[in-house]
Amino acid sequence: MVSVTELGYIGIGVSNMDTWREYAGKVMGLEVVDDGEADRFYLRMDYQHHRITVHNSGSDDLDYTGWRVAGPEEFEQMLRQLSAAGVKFQRGSEAECKERHVLDLVKFLDPGDNPTEIYHGPRVDYHKPFHPGRGMHGRFMTAQEGLGHLIMRQTDVMKAYRFYTDVLGMRGSIEYHLAVPQIGITAKPVFLHCNDRDHSLAFLGAPAAKRINHLMLAVDNIDDVGMTHDIVRDLKIPVSVALGKHANDQMFTFYSATPSDWLLEYGGVGRTASHQSEYYEYDMWGHDNETQGYGLDLRLRYDWSGLLKK
Repeated sequence: MVSVTELGYIGIGVSNMDTWREYAGKVMGLEVVDDGEADRFYLRMDYQHHRITVHNSGSDDLDYTGWRVAGPEEFEQMLRQLSAAGVKFQRGSEAECKERHVLDLVKFLDPGDNPTEIYHGPRVDYHKPFHPGRGMHGRFMTAQEGLGHLIMRQTDVMKAYRFYTDVLGMRGSIEYHLAVPQIGITAKPVFLHCNDRDHSLAFLGAPAAKRINHLMLAVDNIDDVGMTHDIVRDLKIPVSVALGKHANDQMFTFYSATPSDWLLEYGGVGRTASHQSEYYEYDMWGHDNETQGYGLDLRLRYDWSGLLKK
C-alpha cells in the first residue's frame, strides 16, 4: 500500500477576483502570480509554481484538493488502490496535467462528494525565489509538510475516515472532545496526517453550507503571526476565534474571515505529529469565540470593497 505524502495544492472558487488578489497579498502574505489566464490566478508560498489556484467560478468555496504521492510508481499503485475500493476516477489528460503544472493526475469524488485529485511531480521554480505579497519576518512552513491543513465538510465522518486511512493511507483519530453548550453536544472532530505536520485534514459531520470550513497556513516566525493579526485588526476584518494555542499541533493561531465567507486560520511555531493517538478537552490557552455560535462559526460579514481602497 502507498500513501499520499502531502496536501500539495488546492483550488478555490471566488466571485470577486480583484478582492482576492488584494486579500491574498496584503493579508495572507502570499505571492500573487498571473500567467495571463483570464479565469484564474495563482498563489505561491514557496518555490513551487503555486499552492493555491484562485478560479473565477463564483462558488466562493473549495473547488478541489490535490494530494501528492511520491512518484510514478506510487501513482500507479494509488490507481490500483482506488480501483480496489470501487472509486470511480478519471485520469487527467495531458492538458489537465499542464493546467495543474504536474506530471500526472487523477480526479474523483471523496465520500462527501468533495472533488479530489491525486498527482505526482509538481512544477518547482527554483529559479524564482518566493516573493511575499507584503513584508514577512520568516517563511511559510511547507516543504515536505504541504501547504497547510483544511477542515472539510463530510456527511458521514466514519465513511470518510475509512476512505482517507484505508485507501489514501493517512493516519489519525478523534483528537478533541469539545463541549458545545450552545447546542448541547460534545464535538469530536477527526484529524488526519500524512507527514510530520500534525494534521493536513480534519472534518466534522455537522451540516455546513460550504465544503470548506477553514484553511490553515503556518509560518516559522511568531512575529509574522502577530503582524498578520495586526493587519486583520487594522482592516477590521472579522475575527471568529481570538489568538490562542491549540493542544494538538500546539500552534499559536487565530481565525478570521476571507472574502468568500469561509475562515483563514493563520499561525505558527507548533510541534510535529506525534504519530500516536491522544485526545484533549481544551486548547492550551486563548482561542476565545468572537462570533455567535461555536468556535469555527462562519456567520461573518464584512464590506470587502473597502480593502481595494486601503
